[in-house]
Amino acid sequence: MRVLIVEDDPLLGAGLATGLGQDGFVADWLTAAEPALHALRLEHFDLLVLDLGLPGRDGLWLLRELRREGSTLPVLILTARDGVAEKVDGLNAGADDYMIKPCDLDELSARLRALARRGCGQPAPLRRAGDLTLDTVAHVVTLGGEALTLSPREFDLLEILIAHPDRLVLRTQLAASTQGWQGEVESNSLEVHIHNLRRKLGKRRVLTIRGFGYQLVSEPAL
Repeated sequence: MRVLIVEDDPLLGAGLATGLGQDGFVADWLTAAEPALHALRLEHFDLLVLDLGLPGRDGLWLLRELRREGSTLPVLILTARDGVAEKVDGLNAGADDYMIKPCDLDELSARLRALARRGCGQPAPLRRAGDLTLDTVAHVVTLGGEALTLSPREFDLLEILIAHPDRLVLRTQLAASTQGWQGEVESNSLEVHIHNLRRKLGKRRVLTIRGFGYQLVSEPAL
């Protein structure tokens, strides 16, 4: 199982990565929330061990961003904040478990394995961006409650864009996520599919960030 540790303390972070690695996990370690969010968007992890007191954006910000994007990745908060209010905030933000530092490594490993056994970590079937909803299981898209008819290519593109609402999605990310398109992402057909999406969603819904990629807007300006 691959676990991402987000911990800014160098001794603790390295110790957790080494200890979990010796216990059979594949452990990656990062020290800040924004690089961790980027890694979680691009790579697959089975579990997340998250500190709250991080430099810059804190752990709760990262957790809320993950849940807002539809991720159900199992998250265990590991923090020195031992107050009841902090625990309630963490669990309400979407954490699956909460441990206080310092912790016993054997207990941490056992809790992580228990989280993994629950079968979490699959993307939520419903993705939302404002009044736009995409059902990844039923392959249904609605806008303002009205069903839209999308081609398979348009659905694929929207599924990628709606996973990152209001954020730039690079052409390279689209290429990595649409490998079955047999080179279409590198041709003019990508622009054609984006044009068709705009026609169905509204021209202000999908922005072109020239030279980089595209952005799905949750609440487009009138």
